[in-house]
Amino acid sequence: MRRIALLLLSMIAAVPAAAQTLVESERPEAIAVTVYRDGTRARGAMNANWPGGYALITETRTLRVPAGRSVIRFVGVSEGMMPETAIVTGLPRQVNEKNRDAHLLSPSSLIDAYLKRRVMIRRTNRATGKVTEGETIIQAGPQGGVLLTTAEGVEALGCSGLPEGLRYAKVPDDLSAKPTLSVVTDTETAATVTVQLSYLAQGFDWSAHYVARVSEAGDTLDLFAWLTVVNAGSQGFDAARTAAVAGAPNKERSAPLPHGPQPELHLQCWPMDNTSTHPRWGTAPPMPVAEPVFAPAPMAMAEDIVVTGSRDALARAPAMMVVAPEDLGDLKLYRVPEPVTVAAQSRKQVAMIDQHGVTFERIYTGTFEAYGFESGNGPRSEAATRTLRMENRKAKGLGLALPAGGVAVFEEAHGQSLLVGETSLEDRAIGDEVEFETGAASDVRYTLVARPVSGKRQPFTARVTNARATPETFELTIPYAMASSSAKLVERKGRKTWRVTVPANGEASLDFALKLER
Repeated sequence: MRRIALLLLSMIAAVPAAAQTLVESERPEAIAVTVYRDGTRARGAMNANWPGGYALITETRTLRVPAGRSVIRFVGVSEGMMPETAIVTGLPRQVNEKNRDAHLLSPSSLIDAYLKRRVMIRRTNRATGKVTEGETIIQAGPQGGVLLTTAEGVEALGCSGLPEGLRYAKVPDDLSAKPTLSVVTDTETAATVTVQLSYLAQGFDWSAHYVARVSEAGDTLDLFAWLTVVNAGSQGFDAARTAAVAGAPNKERSAPLPHGPQPELHLQCWPMDNTSTHPRWGTAPPMPVAEPVFAPAPMAMAEDIVVTGSRDALARAPAMMVVAPEDLGDLKLYRVPEPVTVAAQSRKQVAMIDQHGVTFERIYTGTFEAYGFESGNGPRSEAATRTLRMENRKAKGLGLALPAGGVAVFEEAHGQSLLVGETSLEDRAIGDEVEFETGAASDVRYTLVARPVSGKRQPFTARVTNARATPETFELTIPYAMASSSAKLVERKGRKTWRVTVPANGEASLDFALKLER
């Protein structure tokens, strides 16, 4: 009986393996990409070189599934796929097993797959052009070089001084040219099924990029914005239904992604003892020229935005606009109305906002910190910050949810729109105050002077000068408990603020004292 039981167990274990059939799905018929922002970025544009967001990708594929056990390979999934999040629906039965194939076809992975196996080596004589081929065995590699055994002995690949390369009999079955997810399932009868594969993938991000053009009158502006999506992976998605989610949904830390061997093959050879390998023996080489490093500032992709943000582009409505934001719980969902291609290692931009005649107030602001002042110190003169302030209301020309992003501000000069400053923007809801800080204004300056302490009072004098030919509004926020002030202060965002209109080529001053706790 024991022998019969063991025999039955071995037969049960062997049948599925023998009946296992490979089914390969090369590409999806339809795909949807929903991009979520980097949750650690509170404001401004993303770093397109290091996207910290993620995407929910849903693929629709049609398969012919045979009867019995089969392995279904979904070829061409996102490189940043988090396999633990993958969900497959539409199969006759549930998935028994999932595998994320990290071994991708590359020079390095071929060497790794053919270790201790015979391959062909081809060499070309530089002088005669004669090509020779012979058998060789890969003994070691791919890290740090590749060692071969040939009829002449042991040698390193790429170190003979001749053009040479390896030729393989076939591509191993476990190597894929594209990232692949494999699942194992059982089916009673053969069937053609439509399945959906949904998963989260790293290496995506998105942000808004705004262009604000101030009118010639200087009291309104036109606001245009791009929705910019970044895909840093090696897989692109053609004709994808694309959307972006604004907000900060909670996301737990995910497991590290599986990695195969490095795709590059680095061949290392012993120096040949000549001046080309030992520069110190000959003329010193020229100083290396630093390669340009693309590190986008908060206004990444400004060149594209400047071109499209010209007067003509802003005067006419874009051919395609992102659909007005929809509520997704407490988040906002922005949908691209038509399928678009989210190419590999690229950025996709779609117009999302096009508002004209937005009213704003131009003000100059200063900051005040009570620390670091000592009686007898000289005046501290600072350039005020030039700020465009507006209300996000329909009556003021806005009334839209404004997602975080970078902002470029332009003004008219001699018939041209010229850049006057860049800034960043946090998420702004309808009804919020919106401010664009465009930089320091050397014509409007303020000075803070500390006076001697008197009892529990620390006196200060603030003085602002205006070298412009027009009156300007100046604001100084004082975020401390006040003892007194020589002028009436207004309340802004819960803090006392000195707001004053400074005459053209004139000045204004404020005497105030802070309460001391000691």
